[in-house]
Amino acid sequence: MAENMLEVRDLLVDVGGKRILNKVNLDVASGESRVLFGPNGSGKTTLLMAILGIPGYEIAGGSIVFNGKDVTKWSIDERARHGIGFGFQQPPEVVGVKLGDMLKVCEGRKTSEHLSDEAAGLAERLDMASYLDRDVNVGFSVGERKRSEVLQLLLMKPRLMLLDEPDSGVDIDSLSLIGGVIQEYLKKKGASALIITHQGHILEHIKAGRACMLIKGSMYCYNKPGKVLEDIRKKGYEGCIKCHNQSLTSGKR
Repeated sequence: MAENMLEVRDLLVDVGGKRILNKVNLDVASGESRVLFGPNGSGKTTLLMAILGIPGYEIAGGSIVFNGKDVTKWSIDERARHGIGFGFQQPPEVVGVKLGDMLKVCEGRKTSEHLSDEAAGLAERLDMASYLDRDVNVGFSVGERKRSEVLQLLLMKPRLMLLDEPDSGVDIDSLSLIGGVIQEYLKKKGASALIITHQGHILEHIKAGRACMLIKGSMYCYNKPGKVLEDIRKKGYEGCIKCHNQSLTSGKR
């Protein structure tokens, strides 16, 4: 069995004094892509923010272990330096910073240096080569913003990718580009990913082994992504909770 890249144990998270996550448990194995489903407001983004170490997401209990190290009290920059990368649902604009310079920073290069062949090649693959002299995400469409962010993220070479709805509002062509390069990276580098999605469109491009649901701050159901998504579509989230609880009562897995 593969060693876990991420282990979340009995995690309690408060935001603004309100309990959002209640004893959440989650494993992501090395080289595995795990999918996280859940209705709006269920705590999915909060979970990713807590794993990343974003201020304001107070860990009131439990632990986060990344690559064998307890990172629960680590700062966001410490976690990033050790290989945790994040893709926002809505990538922000960065006025005054050219995308090409941002890519150099992502690679650990000086902005005065030339863009590396790897960065230039990846920009071409993601159809972002003509955007390198533009401010990051300023005036970009949703698909362009997502391609820009994936470009930056992959050049940082994360061991664990946290992706918050990478398929939200993205056109078919952009989704194919994004999903294709992410899947290639995960396979080549043996990296792991935790992916939030609602409709599951990203699963047409990224191979995920398991899925689970986060509902009202608690985790439910562990199964194949296609099976979990089918159950959600047929029963709705409340129906899935009832099915989950009945399975526990009957002793079934």
